[in-house]
Amino acid sequence: MPHAHGDEQITERRTIRVASVPSSHVYVQHLAPIADVQELPRVERLPDPDPDDPDRPAGARWWPPTMLEPDWVRAHPGFDLMHLQFGFDARTPAQLAELVHALRETGRPLVYTVHDLRNPHHPTRHAHDAQLDVLIPAADALVTLTPGAAAEIRRRWGVEARVLPHPHVVDLETMRRMAGRRPRARGDEFRVGVHVKSLRASMNPLPVLRVLAGAIRELPGAVLQVNGHTDVLRAGDRYERSLAEFLHGAAAAGLLELHVHDFLADDALWAYLASLDVSVLPYRFGTHSGWLEACRDLGTAVIAPDCGYYREQGPVLEYRNRDDDFDAASLRDAVRRAYEAPSPTPLSVEERIAQRDSIARAHALLYEEVLR
Repeated sequence: MPHAHGDEQITERRTIRVASVPSSHVYVQHLAPIADVQELPRVERLPDPDPDDPDRPAGARWWPPTMLEPDWVRAHPGFDLMHLQFGFDARTPAQLAELVHALRETGRPLVYTVHDLRNPHHPTRHAHDAQLDVLIPAADALVTLTPGAAAEIRRRWGVEARVLPHPHVVDLETMRRMAGRRPRARGDEFRVGVHVKSLRASMNPLPVLRVLAGAIRELPGAVLQVNGHTDVLRAGDRYERSLAEFLHGAAAAGLLELHVHDFLADDALWAYLASLDVSVLPYRFGTHSGWLEACRDLGTAVIAPDCGYYREQGPVLEYRNRDDDFDAASLRDAVRRAYEAPSPTPLSVEERIAQRDSIARAHALLYEEVLR
């Protein structure tokens, strides 16, 4: 509201409080602007509640997200709208409908960013489709990351989603530090990486790795590096015997380097990604990828499957991998093309800052719009 002050009018700046599900995820953190713009409303995102004590901030553990409980929505008047990003994997359609009802009952709009049109954690698409059938028609505004995803949403549900690109994933200081890396020159080692970590349902790395192990032998100076988590490759609830036996055998035969470790902290993860010339995504279904964006931040080339909309996020070398339709020849061709191409230039810090400020502005205006 404007206030008179001498000959001037001072406009009181609005603060929009967002129940962001979650708020601690790096994607959500990087929706905040670098440069504050006084003409825009100030956006405050509520901290994730502790799942064991909803009146306290969560700290590192935000899952399962307490904000999705209808009782939490009704009991917390201190937010203006909910922005759903991730974390509803285990919710039934009926539970999501109850959440929507609680938001309607308390007069809060729902904004939903459609990151996944096929859930990478679900072996089949049916459960996620049923969740989307509740959330997408109910949302007061939809966001997605690529034009292809927006077109699929339009085709399947008859509604429009705004396309706002994925912001940077790697922190800006690390991007600055890594920007001075020397590009690969002819005759240098060419390092191809596959990260099998704790396997998602969307990953079927064994056929991809068998092809890569052969393709690398045909390229002078090429090395295949495979990183995986201990619980997948040595012992644990997610142990994958056939994958582990192949990788340990191939490493013993000198066909690849195998690195088995637990979860990597961010600094170690960025150093690892930056050490690769190309990262191969072994996905057989999916939609978008934060891993791909981290590679763009660091100047690491990406070989991506032709499922989903990875090609629309940024430049990738594609190979065919859709559910059970994997084409080995296309993967070998992608590896050779990456080998013969110059190193990609990482996105500059300045580009990522400008993009982030633009995305933050678009979100602030979107929030204003749904609250009118």
